[in-house]
Amino acid sequence: MQRSTQRILTTHTGSLPRPQDLITLLTAKEQGQKYDTVAFADWVRSATMEIVHQQVACGVDVVNDGETGKIGYSTYVTERLTGFEGSASPLAIADLTDFPTYAERLFRGTAIETMSRPACTGPIKYKNASAVESDIATLRTALNGTNVTEAFMSAASPGVISLFLKNDHYPSHEAYLAALADAMKHEYNAIHHAGLILQVDCPDLAMGRHIQFADDSIAEFRRKVELHVEALNQALADIPADRVRLHLCWGNYEGPHHRDVPLGDIIDVVAKARVTGISFEAANPRHAHEWRVFQDFKLPADKVAIPGVLDSTTNYIEHPELIAERLCKFAEVVGRENVIAGTDCGFATFAGFMPVDPQITWAKFQAMAEGARIASQRLW
Repeated sequence: MQRSTQRILTTHTGSLPRPQDLITLLTAKEQGQKYDTVAFADWVRSATMEIVHQQVACGVDVVNDGETGKIGYSTYVTERLTGFEGSASPLAIADLTDFPTYAERLFRGTAIETMSRPACTGPIKYKNASAVESDIATLRTALNGTNVTEAFMSAASPGVISLFLKNDHYPSHEAYLAALADAMKHEYNAIHHAGLILQVDCPDLAMGRHIQFADDSIAEFRRKVELHVEALNQALADIPADRVRLHLCWGNYEGPHHRDVPLGDIIDVVAKARVTGISFEAANPRHAHEWRVFQDFKLPADKVAIPGVLDSTTNYIEHPELIAERLCKFAEVVGRENVIAGTDCGFATFAGFMPVDPQITWAKFQAMAEGARIASQRLW
């Protein structure tokens, strides 16, 4: 991974707004309907090309494919793994259950409402290597002719898959995680061997506290996080840590979030992951104060902090001065060379679910680049 040596670099979390025609095809594919496979491939290629060039134009240094060909950052794996069928009950989100009126309307009419979440009902194996190979080839083609020196590709972690896709087959949660780790290792290795930075999406390490393990104490949840990190490390065993980053978050939705586990209660366990970059929410009203966590917790020398300086759930465009202020605060506590500007989460975590208007997304990225320039002038 690149580090900030003369200026603050910029990146983001992963998913970006897809064109409506591609969303329509992704939805048809997800729902098992007939769709034009040639048109789908063409739309993925053209959308990826456009999204890469948009990132570059907005001043993003470490870019990706926008996850254009995926229905969602976690549930896409059902196309690539055996063992999943049927559908599961809706996710119970503890902070939303406290406010049922708001919960009832939050996802109404969005892709989240109709999202397919089949359960694990059989042995898990990696069956479709051509899908990740196609993603890689598409991104590489889109990077041609740009000045990008580093690009990343996202993949679901064993833990986040277990959060969204219920286990009805394996005898224990540990066995389920181990099977997922063994299977997803193929995808992780493919991304690494292609020369891309691998980003493993790990919302389970934080969001899992108020969804999957809502009844656990903090001590019990920390043990679950340890278990998930161990499974992740098993899957990453063949990849150098400096070629991997992870993203953790508390859920990319505009909700109360009053049940979010504090970053300070989990960061020491998260830091045991075999990764260099740690991407996390640091812009929204529930977590913007947690830069102070790093006053007490010393970021390991082999780690890089990628704090979110853009809130991915609001259409406010953050002022570049605010972004610079946030970056300088992190630089003070972890060192300027250990900070990369990022976003709280993706801007289209599930195809068709875009709380932020696409045009505003790009304006936010421009503000992030300007804020990083201001911060760099103050830090160097």
